[in-house]
Amino acid sequence: MHPSPPFQEIPYGRPNMDVVKTTAETLLERWDQTTSCAEQIALILEWDKNRGEFETNRTMAMVHFRQHTTDPACKAEQEHYDNVMPVILEQNVAFLERVTSSPIRAELEKELGSQVFALWDCFLGTFNPDIAEHKRREAKLRNEYAELLAGLECEFQGKTYTLSELQAFYGDPDRATRLAAQQTKDRVMSAISEPLDRIYHDLVQVRHEMAQALGYETFTPLGYRNMDRTDYNAEDVAEYRKQVRETVVPLAQKIYKRRSQAINIEEISFHDESVRDLKGVPCPKGDHDWMIERATEMFDTLGDDFGYFFRMMTDCELLDLKSRPGKSGGGFCADIPRYGVPFIFANFNGTQDDVNVFTHECGHAFQNWSARHHTLLAYHWPTIEAAEIHSMSLEFLTYPHMEQFFGDDAARFREGHLEGAILFMPYGCAVDEFQHRVYENPTMTPTERAEVWKELEAIYLPHRKYDGMEHNESGRLWQSQRHIYGMPFYYIDYCLAQTCALQMWNTANQDRDDTMERYRKLCSLGGSLPFTKLLDEVGLVSPFDENCLKDVCAAVQETLGLS
Repeated sequence: MHPSPPFQEIPYGRPNMDVVKTTAETLLERWDQTTSCAEQIALILEWDKNRGEFETNRTMAMVHFRQHTTDPACKAEQEHYDNVMPVILEQNVAFLERVTSSPIRAELEKELGSQVFALWDCFLGTFNPDIAEHKRREAKLRNEYAELLAGLECEFQGKTYTLSELQAFYGDPDRATRLAAQQTKDRVMSAISEPLDRIYHDLVQVRHEMAQALGYETFTPLGYRNMDRTDYNAEDVAEYRKQVRETVVPLAQKIYKRRSQAINIEEISFHDESVRDLKGVPCPKGDHDWMIERATEMFDTLGDDFGYFFRMMTDCELLDLKSRPGKSGGGFCADIPRYGVPFIFANFNGTQDDVNVFTHECGHAFQNWSARHHTLLAYHWPTIEAAEIHSMSLEFLTYPHMEQFFGDDAARFREGHLEGAILFMPYGCAVDEFQHRVYENPTMTPTERAEVWKELEAIYLPHRKYDGMEHNESGRLWQSQRHIYGMPFYYIDYCLAQTCALQMWNTANQDRDDTMERYRKLCSLGGSLPFTKLLDEVGLVSPFDENCLKDVCAAVQETLGLS
């Protein structure tokens, strides 16, 4: 019997905030009367269970809204949680201030682990009641951005497409077709460029105001605390970006040069970046249902644990993968704490991206499923940069099974995916540095921000040129990057994780069984350790090590025959 009912049958109820308030107040009163370690741990676990129930309902509301962004009822539920979250955060602060300042904290850490206390210390630096209204404004702006993009449709070749569906043409073998597709997106984004500038400008202002209200000079340190970064800082990340500029950017330019030669053009343009040969981008050989059948076979082959996990996900309808009008773009994995199961959201468009996104989100889901044995919710997920290792590594660890999806195109897919891992990192670092520059200078105008993006493109993506795409040429391509609006500083995580996942790819080529066991161990550890300590536990070199990227890039360069 599976742990969860089918997703559509999962009970949802908007929490009664009067009951929530009374429960929180009672918990504080009981804490103030406790003295023993056992009593305090019991109250911590009770608080954690209550939080899990609240987060279950909040996740359900969020998913329903992302599935149906035009449904007023779904929007109302999402807005309800956005409005009450400052109240919940205030209650959590009141409780965790007591927990972290307990006279017997050392005993509590011994029982529960020191990492959760580090996370709670981090959280306590991110909120107080003075910024409650700022949090509501921020959430409203995030939702406005999501709705604006989710509602976009365009006419292309006589049909109507969402932006997710339009992506199917970006890798078309015909150069004119992919140029026209990119120009179509550019026109659609240009039409909403001004509101997107306004939304982001307002987000920057409200985040800067929050930071100053909490005693920070700029939003950057608050942003890092929001991301639960406990064992590295902005200076470490800046040094990592320097390694990318010195080591990865030159390799990426070699890849683009070879691609331009393969498709018989002198210089590669933006609309050519996804294409590595005249055959175009490899595509799966079947539709959504066919893909699920192939995935079931693949996970069965990976082991009984993977096989049961994926069958549970399909049986419990914990996958929403089809693109449709009104559905939010992008993909993500969330969890439903009440049942200890994950949920995967994506938008299939018939291209290789379906396999990439699917294996990526399954990596997140398998990790969450593997860590469900941990008592505390905080340990069910690691911090985000560590979480991306599981997702990106599974993309590589499923390489031997790509024939099931791509047939004779599997080798082309693997080589293109490996190239893509390198090509992504400069872009990811550009996104990260853009955000650092923006939040260090919050008074910049939208035009000045666009100039910063153009400057960073010249550094990290020196090959890039746009043909007849005025929106992109204006320095606003970043406006379609959802993370910049919704989760500030969540993007370098992909680069750090990609560096680790490439190590998994490299060791799997030498000893696959050992690598798979280390992968399972990493998933099982969940969030019980900080980022760099998790790497130590499974024998991965930290991306902040000065030689890490050199070693990884050398292995990729040799495999791709670019030495």
